[in-house]
Parts: sequence; structure tokens; C-alpha cells
Amino acid sequence: MSSQRCFFITFEGIDGAGKSSHIDALAQMLRQQGREVTVTREPGGTPLAEQLRALLLNEPMDALTEALLMFAARRDHLRRVIEPALAQGHTVLCDRFTDATYAYQGYGRGFDLQILDTLENWVQASDALQGGVRQPDLTLWFDVPPAVAAQRLSQARTPDKFEAMPQAFFARVAEGYAERQRQSPQRFARIDGDLPRDAVWQQVVDACMAHGVLQRSSA
Repeated sequence: MSSQRCFFITFEGIDGAGKSSHIDALAQMLRQQGREVTVTREPGGTPLAEQLRALLLNEPMDALTEALLMFAARRDHLRRVIEPALAQGHTVLCDRFTDATYAYQGYGRGFDLQILDTLENWVQASDALQGGVRQPDLTLWFDVPPAVAAQRLSQARTPDKFEAMPQAFFARVAEGYAERQRQSPQRFARIDGDLPRDAVWQQVVDACMAHGVLQRSSA
């Protein structure tokens, strides 16, 4: 087990924000500094959660069903991947976590935020935290205008059901992320995803240095 502090870091943003392209780069930098790193994603990360991901991204369902499946996948992911990796001293980099559920199901789909609060408290209760709720140590929020994200998506792969949503939906999702940042400013780092790639990456490095994730001597 590493003697260094391990971190749980999440990458968030609307579809097309460009967050995913920086996860592997950060993992590589952390490994170069001697850290053990686990890279994973939501929904997904375990065989069961990946099956639920396929349903969530492709099958029509109401917002309550989406939320229940999302948290079911998250529970399995926490128990089988995230909590064991943290217990072993790994830093965990996760492409999306609960902020995405609030942003997409809560704000995008208009689902009851109080029910999401209840599910969050149930599902993310952690034995390692003596029953406290597992939250990221740092959330990198890649913020881009919905119009820019839509243009990027139009040039990418065939969209899933969320990526195919209208721009107004993503505007609501973006507001959901902004509200989550207002509620937890200490763990959020806003990344301006509308800048050139190198400038975006520098913001990621700076945020990780500010939170003690990266050693300054290696940046």
C-alpha cells in the first residue's frame, strides 16, 4: 500500500465537454509520481454496472427508473471497485459520479432532488467512513457552453439517448452542475473546457496541485 494519501477524483461535465480525454493523462502523471491509480467510470465500472449502463443509455424509461438504475449501478461500483481501491491506497479517477445524477436526472429531467438526496445517503454510506457518505475529494467540472458541446457531439460517434437530447436539456444539466458547485465549493474545481486543449490540461494540473493531488516538483 502506498504511504501517500489516496484521493477519489471525479470528472464531470455535460456530454461533449471534453473531460474524458484528460483522465488517462492525469492517471499517467500520477503513476509517474509513484501512485497506484484506478481508472473507472459511471454508470459502469463492474460487469453488473456495465449491463445497467447499456440499459440507461439506450432504453426509454422514466426519470425515477433512471435514478434507481443509476444508484443500483453506483452501489455495486462502490462495493466492488471504488471502496476496495481506496482501501488499498489507490487514487481513484472516475468519469462521472453522483453530481452527474443530480445534473442529468435532477435538473435535466426535472426529477425530485429530495429523492436523489435520500438515494445518495443510502447508497454512498461507507463502512470506511463509519457510515458517513462517500463523496469525491476533488471534482473536476469541465464547463463548456451547451452550443459548443453540441457541435462537438455532432462531429463524434452515433449519440446515445442522452447525447441526442436537445440543447435546452444540456443547458439545464449545466445549471445542475453549477448548483452542485455552489453547494460544495471546497471540492469543486471549475475547468474552462472551451479553451485550447493544452490550456484545459494546465487547469487540471493546477487544480490537482492546489488540492495536494500532484506534487509541485513534477508539474
